[in-house]
Amino acid sequence: MTDMAEKLTTFDPAEGLTSDEAIAAFMAEAFASEDAGYIAHALGVVARAKGMTQIASETGLSREQLYRSFSENGNPTLKTTICVMKALGIELTARPHSAP
Repeated sequence: MTDMAEKLTTFDPAEGLTSDEAIAAFMAEAFASEDAGYIAHALGVVARAKGMTQIASETGLSREQLYRSFSENGNPTLKTTICVMKALGIELTARPHSAP
């Protein structure tokens, strides 16, 4: 048996977010988790997919602030979250919670 070394690359979910539909499905899944940290991280992934420089320009926030706020350990303010969602074309809506 030969021992072949495998080269593994890091998977970046941002690479698969190439359409508004894919982004919407990705964010819907994040919102369904009801995990604030995961939702923030998912917004960061979408921002990277769209281009962090562009999002920084549209929001008036620095790229560093965006990366920090939407990292796995980030804790963005609601104002920052709404601002970024608007720049990403993601709408925050409310509806009655359906019983399980």
